[in-house]
Amino acid sequence: MQIVNGFKNIVRNKHTSLAAFILIAFAAASARSATSETNSSFPDADYAAHVKELRKKAPDDKFTIIVTPPFVVIGDETPAAVKHRADGTVAWAVKKLKKAYFAKDPKEILDIWLFKDKDSYEENAQRLFNKKPDTSFGYYSGIDHALVMNIATGGGTLVHEIVHPFMAANFPDCPSWLNEGIGSLYEQSGEENGQIHGYTNWRLSGLQDAIRAKKVPSFKTLCSTGTNEFYEKDRGTNYAQARYLCYYLQQHDLLKKFYHQFYKNRREDPTGYNTLKSVLARDDMDAFQSDWEQYVLKLRFPD
Repeated sequence: MQIVNGFKNIVRNKHTSLAAFILIAFAAASARSATSETNSSFPDADYAAHVKELRKKAPDDKFTIIVTPPFVVIGDETPAAVKHRADGTVAWAVKKLKKAYFAKDPKEILDIWLFKDKDSYEENAQRLFNKKPDTSFGYYSGIDHALVMNIATGGGTLVHEIVHPFMAANFPDCPSWLNEGIGSLYEQSGEENGQIHGYTNWRLSGLQDAIRAKKVPSFKTLCSTGTNEFYEKDRGTNYAQARYLCYYLQQHDLLKKFYHQFYKNRREDPTGYNTLKSVLARDDMDAFQSDWEQYVLKLRFPD
């Protein structure tokens, strides 16, 4: 299975049909299985109460609601399509991310709103959260306790955004470069040897252009960026550089080691730069950057 970025208990309405009741029973069994498999922090009663409130909040009766611990998925595609995304993308990503990185679930049940197209995404984000999205793909809002997706753009952004609430629960002081580096790594991902695995994606060509133009900052500079600087200054290059540093670490079987070692060292090394040097076993980071840039220039998308 590969999750690709496009760019680059079920509850129905009050007039549920017999077919939908069958689907409800099937989904309830799936939800119990998913709860066990992902070791959810929340009891069934909490999910039931949460779903009851979501029924009131959903814009109309075309939305299907599926419990996928620690999330609840709400979508306006067909019930079968919503279930496929809940099982094939959300539950899969949760299981693999927890296996690789995260010991703890988010501290609250979070909603994943999957809107079927651009119009539904923009209209319902405004209706539900009183804001116009600033991205055409999707976003995570801690304030709204929700991931909000234009699922027509593909499942890659969804996997990316699932990383963020887990990072907030497990490594709240994680710098933006690593938070977004790991998130964006899995914009194009699949499974290899039972592990989640990121592949090259659409961010590659822009990074290669920046390398050729000698516009990519040092890794010391990248690691030291604050949140505003990461997102506001050379945003595209920062995302791509962070992603392909994580990709390099992954390809050399060092990414999980780096993440866990950085978490352990976070107080004395809040940027992760010294841990990066240690995990890479490279004292001369200028030389490493040169090697890394040559490595990136040889990558291809699709690979």
